[in-house]
Amino acid sequence: MKKFPILFITILALCGCKKFVEPGLQNNGKFENIYDEPLLAHGLLLNGYTRIPTNGWVFSDVATDDAVSNDRNNNFSKVATGQWTASFNPLDQWTNSKAAIQYINMFLTEADKVVFDAQNPTLNQMFKDRLKGEGYGLRALFSYYMLQAHAGKIGGTLYGYPILLTPESPTSDFNQPRAKFEDCVQQIYSDLNRAEELLPLDYKDISSTTEIPAKYSGILTETYNRVFGKLFSQRMTARIAKAIRAKATLMAASPAYAGGSTTTWANAAEAAAAVIDLNGGLNGFATNGLTWYAGGSGNQIDGLGSGANPAEIMWRTSIAQNSDLEADHFPPTLSGLGRLNPTQNLVNAFPALNGYPIGSASSNYSDAAPYTNRDPRLAAYILLNGSTAGPGNTTIYTANDRNTNDGLNKVETSTRTGYYMRKLLRQDVNRNASSISNQKHYRPHIRYTEIYLNYAEAANEAYGPLGNGPRAYSAYDVIKKIRQRAGIGLTNGDAYLESIKGDQGAMRTLIRNERRLELCFEGFRFWDLRRWNAGLNEAATGVNISQSNYLPITVESRSYQSFMIYGPIPYSETLKFNAIQQNTGW
Repeated sequence: MKKFPILFITILALCGCKKFVEPGLQNNGKFENIYDEPLLAHGLLLNGYTRIPTNGWVFSDVATDDAVSNDRNNNFSKVATGQWTASFNPLDQWTNSKAAIQYINMFLTEADKVVFDAQNPTLNQMFKDRLKGEGYGLRALFSYYMLQAHAGKIGGTLYGYPILLTPESPTSDFNQPRAKFEDCVQQIYSDLNRAEELLPLDYKDISSTTEIPAKYSGILTETYNRVFGKLFSQRMTARIAKAIRAKATLMAASPAYAGGSTTTWANAAEAAAAVIDLNGGLNGFATNGLTWYAGGSGNQIDGLGSGANPAEIMWRTSIAQNSDLEADHFPPTLSGLGRLNPTQNLVNAFPALNGYPIGSASSNYSDAAPYTNRDPRLAAYILLNGSTAGPGNTTIYTANDRNTNDGLNKVETSTRTGYYMRKLLRQDVNRNASSISNQKHYRPHIRYTEIYLNYAEAANEAYGPLGNGPRAYSAYDVIKKIRQRAGIGLTNGDAYLESIKGDQGAMRTLIRNERRLELCFEGFRFWDLRRWNAGLNEAATGVNISQSNYLPITVESRSYQSFMIYGPIPYSETLKFNAIQQNTGW
């Protein structure tokens, strides 16, 4: 009984301090609030932007004949050496893209109910149009990545993924079968059509009402700029939607997918040409596009205004000031980890300065001086033995008879091939621990050179090397422009190109090789080899340099099965849903 007053007082105290013993209210808005709070609705759409696969560097080149990694636990190395399974798939897009599509579907389903501006009905509709257009464009983009990673054959029929155009809820039937590849492709085209209808070609501030589309007539220029002005640069546009179409049509027309698609090479050529013509045709080809990643005196990054792009870049991430790429890929002498090592296979793909492949007698290639009189892109993209790099122009020796950790297999951060990656890296970055200096970087989502190469490939297949269909330029014209920019064949009129310009097969080989060189280390090679039905098992090689002798070495074998031109559906999905069938072989 003596303890009762104390217990009573304690209870009263706890009751009076209820806020300290019960969870506080969470600062989470309810879903139905999106209709009156447009920023919440906008957040659904922005979730899609945060999931774009090209927001960061991935370096799937390590899974190909172009590169290896000195990180023995690299997931792409595991893929290339026989450990790729439906349960272990570093190339998976099912989870990420499907989640992005879910958020986008939530936005598209509710967008027309959201009040973006209660005072001005036209302005309200403009916001709806733009944001819905972005949603359709993003859904097409993620659908493309889903197809690229997971399309495959079952019993000879090519399938894609379950097409979902409305958001799933806890009561949804998740056990949905995969649609045929052709149906997935047509849905991508449909979404891109909607995006192009709703979006401006580019976001820019206008100064005259004559530039306002008829459907928005009667508004002020400043009102138009509020929705479609330059403030929204790097968001989805009609131009970007057209480029996504160029990517999707090229994939659908390629050998690995053509049997399950009605998309033709002519369709792919026209999709790419539509983008090229908007860029000024061949005259719009950026003369400095080889070094779009450069800063310093090149000023291609440092001098960019807010939201601006250099001529080579159509769409990119925001600019970040860091030295992460250099920390991972500089050689040890420059305080880097030297992670990505280009192969001798890739080095051999760079032609001689006169344009001939180094296997041709006309190239004047010498085994004793293998880097002399070569395509300038070789030294620009790959750090060779004796090259200089870094802010102090340090000489990098990868030779085995030099007393430096940059040499072949000297330490765990040394090169395994005799080469380091140079492309993408800012040479004005200092990684020395006592004076680290960061510099500006960005990652392109789409480069114009990719689209020009898309056209060259598709036009050669559709019309032959010199045919141009309804356009003013041919595959030959584009490849000539690319090689001229690279600085090869300038003294002899590119005699090699001239010698093959009437041969579709030889031109196909050259176009594929130019694509390999121009887009190296940007994550294209893995997917290109598969859509071409090309050989995947060429061993990755390197070079052991000692006393000025260059000895070829095998660095890493490749172990792919024939069915692996198509990636797997996640094993967990096939366990959960019996309607989801796995691709043949997996």
